[in-house]
Amino acid sequence: RAAPRRAPPPTSLAMSDIMEKIASIELEMSRTQKNKATAAHLGSLKAKLAKLRRDLIEPSSKGGPKGEGFDVTKTGDCRVGLVGFPSVGKSTLLNKLTGTFSEVAAYEFTTLTCIPGVIRYRGAKIQLLDLPGIIEGAKDGKGRGRQVISTARTCNVIVIVLDALKPLTHKRLIEHELEGFGIRLNREPPKITFRKKDKGGISFTPNNNGETTFLDEETVKNILSEYKIQHADVKLHEDSTDEELIDVIEGSRIYVPCIYAINKIDQITVEELDLLTKMKHYVPVSAHKEWNLDGLLETVWDYLDLVRVYTKPRGVNPDYDDPVVLPRKACSVEDFCNRLHKGIMRSFKQALVWGLSVKHRPQKVGKEHILEDEDVVQIVKKV
Repeated sequence: RAAPRRAPPPTSLAMSDIMEKIASIELEMSRTQKNKATAAHLGSLKAKLAKLRRDLIEPSSKGGPKGEGFDVTKTGDCRVGLVGFPSVGKSTLLNKLTGTFSEVAAYEFTTLTCIPGVIRYRGAKIQLLDLPGIIEGAKDGKGRGRQVISTARTCNVIVIVLDALKPLTHKRLIEHELEGFGIRLNREPPKITFRKKDKGGISFTPNNNGETTFLDEETVKNILSEYKIQHADVKLHEDSTDEELIDVIEGSRIYVPCIYAINKIDQITVEELDLLTKMKHYVPVSAHKEWNLDGLLETVWDYLDLVRVYTKPRGVNPDYDDPVVLPRKACSVEDFCNRLHKGIMRSFKQALVWGLSVKHRPQKVGKEHILEDEDVVQIVKKV
């Protein structure tokens, strides 16, 4: 019996079909007035749009050659990606911060692959990625944009580098491209409980902590019917929008902290600089003149939200040069042991901790104890 044939990778014709469908849905959405009567219809249109966008992104992983220089090995404790339009000074910034050489020139599209560099900062190794210039339409597969953004999805913090001469237009365009790829900047995951079930229809529980202004039962049913889901429980814990519900159903969304680094501030006036300070999550820099680069690193460190833990073997002083770096969301004693070696937990008895997370110095703790920044830990094994 002949082996089943693999589906061919999507052709440019299929891509253009999807693009046309997306354009027609976006046009219909722009023509539809937003009110209670049209909320359900708009919800189903947004769900269709999310599905089509997913079809655009996912084929790239199935067929065709991989983009050279994009599968960068993750080194160090965390990853920071520099994203921005061509020639806004990302490469200069990387060179000044890490000493890595990324080709620099005053014309567009100098960097064509992903250039990594590593910084030692406060004992942690931070990998910086200079991602090639994003152009409009990256999420639709134009330029090298798709590979750029899929690498950006693996970063712990994204630094969007903007040109001080045209920051806001670039900011909006890049945010739109990243949103299209399921990257949500400076946002928390929506507080929605979504559970599929085998029978019982759709049960919708509105927000019990306040009012529910965006979603009603009809809109929720319309959105779920787009995904062919007939039986599910949807419970809101805050006033969520239809787009947030779609994000929860899709499940492939990534929530990343983001910093806007406004570069080339040496070319604008002080008054213009004062205007820019009204932006949130913003750091002014000049890569060429090396202004405020330490301020940028400081902000990156705050947004990474890391916990450094020092090891202390018995009878020896703590090793302050090489901390174990853990993310704040997973910094228990068990996480610390697993980072050192997966087999430690089998013989783990207790840990002695010195630092801010304990009242006594040292204090005996179990594996659930949550560590704080710059704690010192000594592991006691079973005999």
